[in-house]
Amino acid sequence: MKILMVASEATPFAKTGGLADVLGSLPAALVRLGDDVGVVIPKYRVAETSAAERVWLAMPLWVGPHAYRVDIYRLIHRGVQYFFVDCPLLYDRPEIYGSDPDDHIRFALLSQAALGIARHIFRPAVLHLHDWQAGLVAPYLRTTFASDPTFFGLRTLLTIHNLGYQGNYPATAFADLGLDPGLYNPGGLEFWNYVSFLKAGIVWSDAINTVSPTYAREIQTPEYGFGMDDLLRVHARKLSGILNGVDYEEWNPETGPFQEAHYSASDLSGKLASKKALLAEMGLPPDTRRPLIGIVSRFADQKGFELLDGIATWLAGQDVAMVALGSGQKKYEDMFSELAALYPDKFAVRIGYDDAISHRIEAGADMFLMPSQYEPCGLSQIYSLRYGTVPIVRATGGLDDTVDESTGFKFVEYTPKALQAAIAQALDAFEKPVSWIARMREGMAKDFSWDMSAKEYQRLFRSL
Repeated sequence: MKILMVASEATPFAKTGGLADVLGSLPAALVRLGDDVGVVIPKYRVAETSAAERVWLAMPLWVGPHAYRVDIYRLIHRGVQYFFVDCPLLYDRPEIYGSDPDDHIRFALLSQAALGIARHIFRPAVLHLHDWQAGLVAPYLRTTFASDPTFFGLRTLLTIHNLGYQGNYPATAFADLGLDPGLYNPGGLEFWNYVSFLKAGIVWSDAINTVSPTYAREIQTPEYGFGMDDLLRVHARKLSGILNGVDYEEWNPETGPFQEAHYSASDLSGKLASKKALLAEMGLPPDTRRPLIGIVSRFADQKGFELLDGIATWLAGQDVAMVALGSGQKKYEDMFSELAALYPDKFAVRIGYDDAISHRIEAGADMFLMPSQYEPCGLSQIYSLRYGTVPIVRATGGLDDTVDESTGFKFVEYTPKALQAAIAQALDAFEKPVSWIARMREGMAKDFSWDMSAKEYQRLFRSL
């Protein structure tokens, strides 16, 4: 089957988060299973596309009253055809996303370009749309191009990676999109007096899925629905959840990059060597008897660090050490920095992101902490399982789907007290080496590879 995916980012070309990892791995997994897959993303300034060939010169596209001529480039990576939409006026900027007043036009053009590629270059059976940036593909297809025989029989799937990001713009932006004015209504693109790109995808796509089964249920509730829970309940018949996979070629303690030492479930000696090296690198005392908790994350409200702030004094009084890597909201950057200054023998932090250090934290830590308020899927807990780094997570979204009592520790209530109880339980379990090692090995045996998830996507594509 031919699948054309549309997204705003994909590794290794442009990345700000987990969406890019999915678009770098899922297409290749589908190719290994026999599908023909293409991916459409903008040709950003930051994208490394020097090896790409131009396959279409000056494709004419319109976004409402705005006319563009874009070049289309193609590069084959891991068997996948990546198509880059070259429009310097909209995409040649220092950052992928910003607060530019024409952001709605930037991603409306991406949708139009994807349909141009589907018409002229790569004709798929299914258009797979990722997040709000690709949401307008569906209404353009079903209204503007409804009578175009090129697209007869073409089906659409929208994957919601994070419902918290919806692509909502002032009502005045609707005139820039070139859609029938009658579509701006509560049953269409209108969302509380805004134009919503994500709502457009939800309403007009043939199927919707999210990146874990639990998150698919959660987003139909007021607690996690970000105002769209009513809408999603209306469309529940076409909503499902498929857990994200991970790339075990990169995240593998036996062969992975950047580690001090490799190890496996049958020979864990390299785990201790990795812990010693991590403690030295982060400037912590070389006491390997103390449990070491790792964090690699965006420092954001979603990630639950307000809970950690609430138990920081208690945690500092425990026989434990913590290393954290990440950046984001200043209040959390300051929180980790202050803890490291107050308790330099227990807390260490690196502000920013460093791929090498993130691998070494996974390899060297004993436990991995993810107290998220909500988590559509999460990848770090899956990496941790493979590395024998026991996860401590809140039971939400993909965290609840991937961690069980035999492989990690979970808490339900979003309170500092519940987090403290889960960490205390993990610290107590660490004192029992035989059962702790059994827990490590149980997690290392789990298979959350993309090959497993890709088979689920194949079934969904074929059902369409």
